[in-house]
Amino acid sequence: MSIKHALTAIAMLALPGTAVADPTGSYSLVGRNPDSGEEYTGTVEVTRHGETYIVVWDIGGKESIGTGLGAKFVGESRFEIGPASSDDTAISVGYVAEDNFGIAMYFEQPDGTWQGVWTYGGSEKVTGEIWTRD
Repeated sequence: MSIKHALTAIAMLALPGTAVADPTGSYSLVGRNPDSGEEYTGTVEVTRHGETYIVVWDIGGKESIGTGLGAKFVGESRFEIGPASSDDTAISVGYVAEDNFGIAMYFEQPDGTWQGVWTYGGSEKVTGEIWTRD
């Protein structure tokens, strides 16, 4: 499956429903470590900073900071990536964690959670994370 098809499939999960859009806010999170497969928990705070997002994770007392771009459906079948907006139903984030970096992408789900995938520099694996509003 091509990356374009994979992103389209993931984006389809974010179709409007009872969700409220706008990724800004405070969340509890649960994810899985890509190396060990162990579950982890923490918090994440998303704020809009001009045309970007600032994303700050706190997992086990360790902070990671990212900068994100927004995305949303325009019409019925076109997905648009660009400046942060309260209409965003997806967020793509580059982040720094200790001595490494990574990339993540999250999509709002019909139940209001934000589900995504992430990886870090040099990894061969991708894993998931779910954000639930506090």
